[in-house]
Amino acid sequence: MDQAPGSPQEPQGARGGPSLPSCYRHPGSETGISCTRCERPICPQCMISASVGFQCPECVKTGSGTGHSASAVQPRTIAGGTIAADPFLVTKILLGINVAVYALVLTLGKEFVARTELIGLAVNPHLGEVVGVADGQWYRLLTSVFLHQDLSHIVFNMLGLWFLGRIVEPALGRSRFLALYLLSGLGGSALAYLLAAENQPSLGASGAIFGLMGAFAVLARRSNLDMRPVAVILVISLVLTFARPGISWQGHIGGLVVGAVIALGMVYAPRARRTLVQAGVCGAVLLVILAMVVARTLALS
Repeated sequence: MDQAPGSPQEPQGARGGPSLPSCYRHPGSETGISCTRCERPICPQCMISASVGFQCPECVKTGSGTGHSASAVQPRTIAGGTIAADPFLVTKILLGINVAVYALVLTLGKEFVARTELIGLAVNPHLGEVVGVADGQWYRLLTSVFLHQDLSHIVFNMLGLWFLGRIVEPALGRSRFLALYLLSGLGGSALAYLLAAENQPSLGASGAIFGLMGAFAVLARRSNLDMRPVAVILVISLVLTFARPGISWQGHIGGLVVGAVIALGMVYAPRARRTLVQAGVCGAVLLVILAMVVARTLALS
């Protein structure tokens, strides 16, 4: 999420660390995890939680000689989600929504931006009226997450969404991924609303993208992967957040923290109570977000 106007946050990458075996289904994905049945290396996209360790989709589907038919075993992601035929569907839909909203910005111009960007409380010169979340326009906390003004801004954010979404969505499953993305975006908006100047507008998907970064770090740790490349990505992104002007650091930090917390709850939830724990973590995060919004609204009233 950037201040409006602001500089885009460019996703950064990193290479390094010792060489690891590649997933047998995704040759370009290095991994330190192997299927507990066939012992072939598997990446987070292919990891399916088993009673002990993780199994690959083929072993889960066939039962690997256990006497179970393919229909007797329901493949699940590491977080307990259903394995989907298109593991990137939600990522594609989110990309489409962001691009569609950008098309509206190009068509409708500054008035559309003025009505949907995140702002605490101010008199907007484009509208000639008092606007902001504190004035009851809570929808801005969400609409600003899909809003971009500059081509470079949306391009960099969508590249980040595509890169990280293709890692996180298959690992969590569609519904869990969508919940993490939206709550990360809301968490970034809420912290920006709480700490930034009330008349400072901001917009962009960067808070949600940072949430995916946080989830990516948790998934890498859960899979016992080399954390050094992940740490480099996070450090570079945070340095750029605080070093470049026009960046809403509150939105980035809020999204990062929310994404990491939700991912922790999703991938470390005990299997016997997994759905309940995951829903509880998401609910608790939402309550904290609401508490921040209410506190700031009361302070500005």
